Amino acid sequence: MMPPNPNPGTNPLRGEAEIAGLALRPSFAALVAAEAELGPLLALVERAADGQISLTEIITLFWHCRVDRMIKREAFSEQVAAAGLAAMTPALRVLLRQIVQGQ
Repeated sequence: MMPPNPNPGTNPLRGEAEIAGLALRPSFAALVAAEAELGPLLALVERAADGQISLTEIITLFWHCRVDRMIKREAFSEQVAAAGLAAMTPALRVLLRQIVQGQ
């Protein structure tokens, strides 16, 4: 059973997540853009599994998956970082699962 969706603007069944009130959607285009900046996404997943993913990598992945295209990158990064790692972890888990499983 899926947990209740805290952000009605996101759909966990489509691999979407939310962080600090910002919706994240891991579309193919978003993941291609993230991979262009971060390198192979499977390597990113492996680093995350080993606890070796950096804050910069997390925020970069989130940046490319953001739904709100009007927000500036610096403001986005500050908002996500202010939420803290504890708030980032569930959203990161959703996106990493989507990368590995796809749809």
